[in-house]
This record gives sequence, structure tokens and C-alpha cells, in this order.
Amino acid sequence: MIRLFYIGNALSQKGKNATSVETLSFRLRQFCEVKTASDKQNIVLRLLDMVFLVLRHCRKTDFVLIDTYSTLNFYYAFIISQMCRMLRINYIPILHGGNLEKRLKENPKMSRMIFGNAYKLVSPSNFLKERFQSFGYQNVEFIPNTIEINDFEFFNRNIEHIKLFWLRSFSKIYNPKLAVLILDSLTKKGHDAQLCMVGPDSDGSLNETKQLVKKLNLNVKFTGKLPKNEWVERSKDYNIFINTTNFDNTPVSVIEAMALGLPVVSTNVGGLPFLITHNKEGILVSPNDVNAMVDAIIKLKQNKNFKDKLVINARKKVENFDWKEIRAQWKRLLS
Repeated sequence: MIRLFYIGNALSQKGKNATSVETLSFRLRQFCEVKTASDKQNIVLRLLDMVFLVLRHCRKTDFVLIDTYSTLNFYYAFIISQMCRMLRINYIPILHGGNLEKRLKENPKMSRMIFGNAYKLVSPSNFLKERFQSFGYQNVEFIPNTIEINDFEFFNRNIEHIKLFWLRSFSKIYNPKLAVLILDSLTKKGHDAQLCMVGPDSDGSLNETKQLVKKLNLNVKFTGKLPKNEWVERSKDYNIFINTTNFDNTPVSVIEAMALGLPVVSTNVGGLPFLITHNKEGILVSPNDVNAMVDAIIKLKQNKNFKDKLVINARKKVENFDWKEIRAQWKRLLS
């Protein structure tokens, strides 16, 4: 059996959203022996835990998978990858975050040391695959983010009143305050509109968003982090999914919304145009553009045939991301 060690932030039990190290590792256990690190909340202790466990298990590991982001976590990817080189273990960075290209520009030497020596790079979007190839990295394998499609019952909603659903961590890069400004604009235009925002705080943005809601005298539901089954059930009361991010790759939250039959209005950034064809599987608008978001939402409300076409096409698209389809790609890569 293939023996994997998967490095990432496994912090869902600490109030954060589940990441790939928790979700993908669970699925890979169908045909691999998988160990993971780390669930330590303190970033220094988390790094030390990762280092110690790699050393401990290096002789019993065929591949090390490393969740790799553009944020501070980029540095643990660097440290672990260089350990793997010294220990002669094949390692595979899994590329996350639409802003990872910034690291290729600003940290070219470290990037070459991480990515140029990897067994393979795995990109969950063709966007990042193309960007990495443009910097000379040809060892990139496209393997999409995956879902269990049967966990998401398709429901084609009518839009009599606008009910917006937002699902993400509250972080500046995801621009949660834009969702509030969209609600404010819709209300001022005379629409009976609602907004529900689901997700944990990441960098203080939750409090800032709540302050904006208070200032504009709006009624927004904040649920905090919810288990998947709970937010899926709650989403049945809403009829439009908005994705307000300034940077992105191929967010699982958008894939899940498409699977559920929620029409998607998203900013046109990062890997989103590789996931959604504009006016075919969703509507894409410029980032931080309240008016464009509002116009798209109103269009969905007023044009039922257009809305129906989008959600049906979107569901068909994300059925290709079911684990039954993606499993074979991982098995082929690791074999």
C-alpha cells in the first residue's frame, strides 16, 4: 500500500474551516496509508510538530503531500520541502490560493527550491497550472478539488424575494464587507432582500463586517462556522450564492453551491473563470464592484429561464468533481 504523509493545517477542531489535509486525506485512505500533521493551533508548535513527525516517519513514507499557500504557511512548505530533499523523499506540493503567483514573483529563489525539486505539483485549477507553467514549472498535474456529489441534493429555487447566501472564512482577501454593501444597495433599490453569512473569523474581518452592518442598519444573519450538513440544510432557505473574494483559486464553497442548485454570482478573479463560464454556469463580475453584483442578482430574479439554464449547467459541470471521478487521478499520480 502507498504510504503518505500529508502536511497542512488541520484546524477544524479549533474553529477553522476544514482544509484539504482533513478532507482529501480521509478520501486517500481508501487506497493509501495516510498520516497527517498538524492540528497544533500555535503556528510555531505546528511547524515543530510537522518537522518532528516527518523525521519520525521518513523511513516509512513514499510521498509527502504539502498544502502550499501564498500566506505565512508558504514558509512551512519551504522548510518541509527542503527536509524532504535532504531525506530523499518524493514530495508533492498541492497549490492553493489564487495569490500564490505572487510568491513566484517576490520569492523566486525559494519558489525554485520548493517547486523545481518536487516530484510533481498538483494544482486544483487550470488557472494556477497555467500560471506556474508560465514561470517554467512544467511538472504540474491538474487534479480538481473534489466533493461527494451525493451529499448535495440539487434544488432549483424560485427567486420571488432575493435571499443571498455567503459561505467563507471572514478574511480580508475574501472581502466579506462587499456582501453587506450589496445587500445595502439592493435594499435602497426597493428590493426585499436578505443575507446570511456563514463562516469563522480569520483575521478580525468578522467584527469589521458586523460593525458595517450596524452602521448601515441592516439585518444580516451571522451563523459562525457550521458543520457541512447544517449549512447545507440552511442554504435551502436561500436562492442566490455570492462569492465576493479578491483572490481565489477554485473554491470548494463555490463548487458546493453549484452542486446544490444555487445560482452563483462571483467576482472574476484567479481560477473562477476556469471554473465558471460567464453566463453559462454562473455570472462573473469585476472584483469590488457593488453595482455589477447587484445588476447580476437582479437579472437572476427577473429572468427565470436564464437562471434555470445557469444552475442546470453548473450542476452538470461539478458532477465531474465527484470523488469517484477524481479518485483515479490521484491513484494514477501516486502509483
